[in-house]
Amino acid sequence: MIEAGDLSRKALRQKLRKARRALGRSEQRRASVRLYKQLAQHPTFRRARHIALYLPNDGEIDPTLLLLAAQRRGKSIYLPVLRRWPSTRMDFQRLRRNEGLVLNRFRIAQPRCKPASRRPIWTLDLLLLPLVGFDEQGGRLGMGGGFYDRSLAYRRDRTQAGRPRLLGLAHECQKVDSLPLEAWDIPLHAAVTDRRWYAVI
Repeated sequence: MIEAGDLSRKALRQKLRKARRALGRSEQRRASVRLYKQLAQHPTFRRARHIALYLPNDGEIDPTLLLLAAQRRGKSIYLPVLRRWPSTRMDFQRLRRNEGLVLNRFRIAQPRCKPASRRPIWTLDLLLLPLVGFDEQGGRLGMGGGFYDRSLAYRRDRTQAGRPRLLGLAHECQKVDSLPLEAWDIPLHAAVTDRRWYAVI
């Protein structure tokens, strides 16, 4: 666990990104398998019909095994799709089997933009979010672009009981004792690492 201490969000983000990028390929593969074992049979995952997740980048823990399991079980899978520059919004678009992907402006793979395949975020059952850091109080530190926070802004005036269920996915080395949070940060229901669950609600 990393102690935040007096680190700024920027300095903490740099430290945590360095820690996850330091993991070797074999460690990343093992972490992906352990993450799958943590989630694949959990009721939260099994009951969800509409699941949004992400494709890994910059050392993020890889949820691809969960994506494939969800497809085998007939669930609908959605990936984040960035709107064209200069928009700072993203949508969640259904991923079809064998669908080709393109790189967005951050060089992250995403489906080609198809408005007819989009689904409003509040109609999803489960959202598996990437993160840079997390704490046991539901705090999430992202990459700094604010894309997820803007997409989830509607939750600020609602209880955590609303949809979708928010699970942050991470390596254990991304755990922080306490994150400095801002008013726009949307808390997680839980963080799930390759080692364990950190449930908040």
